[in-house]
Amino acid sequence: MRAHGLLLALGLLALSSCASSSAPGPSAEELAAETSVKPGINDSWKSDEIGPLIGRLEGESREIYTHRRVIGDVVALPEGVAIADIGAGSGFMTHLFSRLVGPEGKVYAVDINATLLGHIAEGAKERGLTNVETVHCTEKSAELPANSVDYVFICDTYHHFEFPKNTMTSIRRALRPGGQLIVVDFERIPGVSRDWMLEHVRAGKEVFLAEIESAGFTLVQEHDVPELEENYVLRFTRD
Repeated sequence: MRAHGLLLALGLLALSSCASSSAPGPSAEELAAETSVKPGINDSWKSDEIGPLIGRLEGESREIYTHRRVIGDVVALPEGVAIADIGAGSGFMTHLFSRLVGPEGKVYAVDINATLLGHIAEGAKERGLTNVETVHCTEKSAELPANSVDYVFICDTYHHFEFPKNTMTSIRRALRPGGQLIVVDFERIPGVSRDWMLEHVRAGKEVFLAEIESAGFTLVQEHDVPELEENYVLRFTRD
């Protein structure tokens, strides 16, 4: 009886060890415990008064907006794929992606502001785009279905992730195996970048790259985009 009990205990211990070593990513407790990396950064973006927000997003001095078609070419979406536009804002990239993926494709416009999402949906209807679906995300989750997209696009938005570990975990869950992640964000270089950028963007490319890779992604390319002077473009695959 003692030998049988000892063998049973050892077997249970081995099973427990195996389960622990194969468990992917952080635990639910670890995710719940993540603290904000920059409290309040999204407060102004939750306003129902979206006119000023759209003005900021679509200002002609904003290189991301001015060169949106160039960025679309860099992303290089095949027809028929599903893509999530995280931090879709006014929807200028969502509507561009909608045409690129064609009627057989799908575009999820994801944003923390429900009023902006209504603006995107209205714009899609006016343009006759039937493959756009809006998703109201939270500070900790993209709120996308599991295995729902082939591409995720995060443009000038990663630095707005208040809980990056939580959010990236939800994004990895939404990406299908072999899916791609494209991140566009500001270069933050002390002594080079504008003072506004140094204050607003919490970290530089190297920090964001390490965070994204630790969330289960592998960098495959940094795109050279001559039209972009203040932004970099990184492409990852889902591990």
